[in-house]
Formats: sequence, structure tokens, C-alpha cells
Amino acid sequence: MRSLWRLLAIAVVAALFPAAIASGQSTSPGDLGVGKLLVSSRGLGDPNFAETVVLLIQYDQHGAVGLMINRRTEATISRVLKDVDTTKRGSDQVYIGGPVELDVVLALLKSQTKPDQGASVLKDVYVVSGKPSLEKALAASSGAGDMRVYLGYCGWAGGQLENELRLGGWWIFSGDGGEVFDPHPDTLWSRLITRTEQEIVKARFVPKPRFQ
Repeated sequence: MRSLWRLLAIAVVAALFPAAIASGQSTSPGDLGVGKLLVSSRGLGDPNFAETVVLLIQYDQHGAVGLMINRRTEATISRVLKDVDTTKRGSDQVYIGGPVELDVVLALLKSQTKPDQGASVLKDVYVVSGKPSLEKALAASSGAGDMRVYLGYCGWAGGQLENELRLGGWWIFSGDGGEVFDPHPDTLWSRLITRTEQEIVKARFVPKPRFQ
């Protein structure tokens, strides 16, 4: 019950102080799309998504698919991808992409050229899957700064994510490669949610113009 009241309070604040989220931040379902970041609110009660940052890799009227980009594990790529040639990048850590189908392997790759079978998510950022594509990406990658491997994904049916937004469960941010491949993913959520809260506080104390 406390989480529900907190979500409602967040939704009310967003409605009362739209200027607080005008610069790259939003709670409007109309701003959803591929390449957007979802930052979970402090009041989001679902433990699967608590303190998460999700990159949307697919979005249409049928639903949405995303990858959590801040849940790094201790497991290495070579330990998880035993049937894939991981000689060059085997010691890199894998990420939990979401609670759905944890046996599915996806990767995000930063590249100036479109990889085979890759789908564009952001400028120079692609999502790849399948053994051949993963092996090529691993061989071409220079480190964790341009490729990350994810187990599972986040999924929403049509209208489900939009409803969670209306209840105040998420903030929408414009995504970029710097955040997707942030060198300190474990603190990414706290930095983004703090930025949002600071903007809200500023908006509360912005003096209203007076006219003679």
C-alpha cells in the first residue's frame, strides 16, 4: 500500500511540475520509443525492476522489449556462453537483461558500421543475437566499452508499460551510447534518479512571473 501511495505521489508531482522533466526527461507515454531509457522510480514496488535502468530495444502497439543495462553479474562471458568462441572477451562480466527468458542471450554493440543481423537501437548502437552474430561481435569488440552481453530481457504487453508510466512507475530519458556503456553501471540508476529529483526540487522553487 505504501508503494502505491508513493507511485501516486510521483504521478501527481510530474503533472504539477512538467518543467522539471522538460530537458530530456518525461513521464508521457507518447515519448516512449526505441532507444529511450526507462529509469524506475523509488516507489516502484516490483523487485524485478527496483532500481533499474532499461533501454528499450523494441516498441510498437503490440508491446515493448528492453534490456536492463545496470545489473552486472559476477559471471563471465566464457562461463555463460560455453558454445560460443569467447577467446578475446571471455573474462568480461555478463548482465541480467531482465526477468523474461534468462536463457536468451542478447548483446549491445557500439559500432560505426551496422553488424550482420544487427538491429539499430541508437546512433552507432545495435542489438545482436544468435551464435554467428555474437561470435563476430566478440571478435571485433575491443572491450566492455563497446559491447555487453545480456541474459534475458524485459517485456511488456501492449498498453502495459503505458499504464505503469501513468501510475508513476518510470521516468523516460533520452538514451545515448555513453549511458548504455557507462563505465560504472552499478551507480547509474542512483545518478539518474537523483538528477530527476533535483530538477523537481528546482521547479518547486522557480518564482512565477508577475505582471503589472
